[in-house]
Amino acid sequence: MDISAADPLSGTITQILRTVTQGGVMEKLWPCLLVLMNLPGAFLQIDLDRKAFVFPRESENSYVILFPQLQKPMKAFTVCLQVYTDLTRPHSLFSYATKSQSNEILLFKERPGLFSVSVGGSDAFIKFPQKFYTPQHFCVTWESITGLTELWVDGKPMVRASLRRGYTVGSGASIVLGQEQDSFGGGFDKNQSLVGDIEDVNMWDFVLSPSHIHTLYTTRALSPNVLNWRNLRYETRGEVFLKKELWP
Repeated sequence: MDISAADPLSGTITQILRTVTQGGVMEKLWPCLLVLMNLPGAFLQIDLDRKAFVFPRESENSYVILFPQLQKPMKAFTVCLQVYTDLTRPHSLFSYATKSQSNEILLFKERPGLFSVSVGGSDAFIKFPQKFYTPQHFCVTWESITGLTELWVDGKPMVRASLRRGYTVGSGASIVLGQEQDSFGGGFDKNQSLVGDIEDVNMWDFVLSPSHIHTLYTTRALSPNVLNWRNLRYETRGEVFLKKELWP
């Protein structure tokens, strides 16, 4: 898809970002570029290494739409991301909806220390050690052949769960950060919205090995094939800002 043809403003911004990156002057121009990148509705494709999407307040209309590199039915997946929040109420981290199933894939924190994973509308609840005032890195894996679901927190595995054995995750998805989709691309509830920072969102159409998950947590040095934070196509809506990460 030609981004500039679909959206002249977004295409211009993307071209500027590529030019200054190649010219080695990104650090000088970054404050100015942030203004452009934070324009509501700007559709961009850019390396977001060491950057985070910031959701500063509770809202039913602030979110980020992600556009996958690969669109096909999936028999397995891995989703990894890092979150910094002090919320104690339920909130959505990653929402993947199809037209036939709003909770095709949903990563959701029910409360401190309890994580839920939804696949095809079925839920698994997994306990984990909650930390406050520091970011936490989550990886979720699922495979159809066994139905086994794994949650990894800061590179360490939690107790496995099982759901939707034999299921196939649908394609043509709407992928949203910061809100839970109760309908395709919408149906948001501010009481389930994220308040805080989210970064390093990556997705594969297979299950990463334990060694790869540990490598990802410590070095961020892997190449995802569905969503790639280092080459991410996205669009922001509402009050969401792209800023440098607070934690190295």
